[in-house]
Amino acid sequence: MRVLMVCDQYPPFVGGIERHVQVLARGLTERGHDVAVATMAAADLPAEADEDGVRVYRLPATTHRAGRAATPSGRPYAPPFPDPEATRALRRVLVRERPDVVHGHNWLARSFLPLKEWSGAALVETLHDYGVVCAKLSLWWRGAPCSGPAFEKCLRCAARNYGTARGMAVTLGNWAAAPLERALVDVYLPVSQAVAEGNRLAAVGATYEIVPNFVPDAVADEADPDHPALAGLPAEAFWLYVGTLSRHKGVHVLLDAYRQLVEPPPLVLIGSRRPDSPTEFPRGTIILGDLPHDAVMAAWKRAALAIVPSVFPDPCPTVAIEAMAAGVPVVGSRLGGLSDIVAEGETGRLVPGGDAAALSVALAELHAQPLVRQRMARAALERVHAFTASAVLQRLEGIYGRVAA
Repeated sequence: MRVLMVCDQYPPFVGGIERHVQVLARGLTERGHDVAVATMAAADLPAEADEDGVRVYRLPATTHRAGRAATPSGRPYAPPFPDPEATRALRRVLVRERPDVVHGHNWLARSFLPLKEWSGAALVETLHDYGVVCAKLSLWWRGAPCSGPAFEKCLRCAARNYGTARGMAVTLGNWAAAPLERALVDVYLPVSQAVAEGNRLAAVGATYEIVPNFVPDAVADEADPDHPALAGLPAEAFWLYVGTLSRHKGVHVLLDAYRQLVEPPPLVLIGSRRPDSPTEFPRGTIILGDLPHDAVMAAWKRAALAIVPSVFPDPCPTVAIEAMAAGVPVVGSRLGGLSDIVAEGETGRLVPGGDAAALSVALAELHAQPLVRQRMARAALERVHAFTASAVLQRLEGIYGRVAA
C-alpha cells in the first residue's frame, strides 16, 4: 500500500510526535509498504531526501515564511487552516506519490483537505492532542484542565498564549476549518479515550478508533548503561520522573508529595527547565537535565518507580510506556491517557491529578511493598505489548485497508 504521512515537523526536530511518525514510517516500510512523508520546510534542511527508504518532502508555507507560524527557535508549525502554498506543494507530492492513504498527524494535514476529493486517497487522522477543539492543543485553561471550548473564552486563552493577533488568527482558523476536517476525515485515530472525549468525536458523530502511542518492540534494548550522563545517578534504588520540569506536567505536585515523605529514596528528575519550573528542590532530589534517549532508557532500567504526575490531561504519555517496557511500575495521575496505559493496582497506581497528599500516600505504600512492586513490574512487561510497534502497525494496516477500500 502507498501511504503519505503528513506532519508539521519531522526529525531532525526532536519531539514525541516527530519520533512517532518516524518510527511509524520506517516500520511500515519494513513491512513492505511504500511510505513517504510530507512535512514543513525548515532552514538548512533539503527539500527532498531519502531517509532509510522513506521519501521525505519538506514543503514551503506562506504562513511560515511570513513568520506567523513558527516559534522563536525556528520550529515550523502549520496553521489550523489550509495554507495556499503548502496545498500547492502537497498537490505536487500527490502527483508523484499517488498514495492510497494520507495519514495526517497535526494541522498540516488540513492543507490536504482541498485536495482530498481530487486525489482519490483516503484520509486518516491521528489525534495526538486536543487540536480539533483547542487552539492551544492542550485543553489547559488558566492553570487547570479546561471544561470545554467556548468562542470568546478560546479567543482570550489563545491571545494569552500566542499574542493577540496570532491568537485570534489561530482560534478563528481552527473554528472555521474543524468542521471541514470532520466532514472529510474517513476515520480519526485518537491516541486515548481522553483525546476522543476531549475532541468531542462521539458528540459530532465522527468515526474514530483509539490507536495509542507506541514504542519500538525492543525499546528497552536501546539503553546505553555506560552513557557518561548517567554518572549522576545514585547507586541505590531511586524514583524517576522524565519530562519537562513545568507546572502542567505536575512537577510542583511531585515535589510537594516528596516533601511529605520520611526518608524516601532519591528522586531523579530528567528534563529541561521552563520559565515556570521550580527554583527550590527538597533534599534527595537529583536533577540531570535533558538526556539522550538511550541514556533515558538506561535510567528507566535502574529505577524502582516511574512517576508521571501530570495535572493537565496528557493525551498519551510515552514516558509511561517506556517505563513499563523497562519493567518499572508507574505511579501517575488519573488524567488523560494515563488511565488507558496504567492498569490500576496491576501495573501501578493512579491518583487524582494535582493531589500531592494522595500521590505521597501511593508512593509510600509501594515503597514499603517490594513484592507488590515486583508483581507490578512483571505485569507491566506483559501489558506493554499492546503499546509496541508490531501490535499498533498491524492494527493500522487493517484500518488502512478498510478506508482505502
